[in-house]
Amino acid sequence: MIHFQNVTKSYNGHNALSDVEFHIDPKEFVSIVGKSGAGKSTIIKLLIGEEKPTKGRVMFGDYEVNKLRPSELYLLRRHIGIIFQDFKLLARKNAYENVAFALEVAGRQQREIDDLVHEVLDLVGLSDKLKNFPHELSGGEKQRVAIARAMVNKPEVLIADEPTGNLDPINTWGVVNLLTRINELGTTVILATHNKEIINELGRRVISLEDGRVIRDDKKGRYILA
Repeated sequence: MIHFQNVTKSYNGHNALSDVEFHIDPKEFVSIVGKSGAGKSTIIKLLIGEEKPTKGRVMFGDYEVNKLRPSELYLLRRHIGIIFQDFKLLARKNAYENVAFALEVAGRQQREIDDLVHEVLDLVGLSDKLKNFPHELSGGEKQRVAIARAMVNKPEVLIADEPTGNLDPINTWGVVNLLTRINELGTTVILATHNKEIINELGRRVISLEDGRVIRDDKKGRYILA
């Protein structure tokens, strides 16, 4: 499904990634770990076509991502949902409107929008918060809205980029458990994090990065970086 083939990415002569090679199958739950600057964010940018590799190929299904023109990137990104550490919610829209916005931009019909938004807000446990604005929600609830927004188009892959970085331990585990449930429902999940406790508790596949290189790829891994 996803294949990085000997990928190197350089910025001003410095390699953010060096000869990175890995393959992710459909319905996998994969954590990408490493310290700040190890290359986690660069991998995500390459996967969604925000950056192009200096060398190598990035494949997503039948798409060779690095060869897509800017006008073609929407074809790729409709298969991918992304959540971030800082939620990126629209402050003047309530939970329902934040999730619905992605569908409105895509030109969906209002009845379909209503059905899909209620479905994903129920999935993340926020059916009773659909009229609440971001400032009325806790950090964990904001991240759940962000997850609902990422899932509303039913993507094949959900990328979670440090999704618990701004959350307390209770909300952290609420989000992790939700990601696990989404994976069990059939969505491929890619979790980029430096949270050792989460990785060790999950017991899923772990790709470990150090200085832009893959140093380990364990089917049931632990966070072993110093």
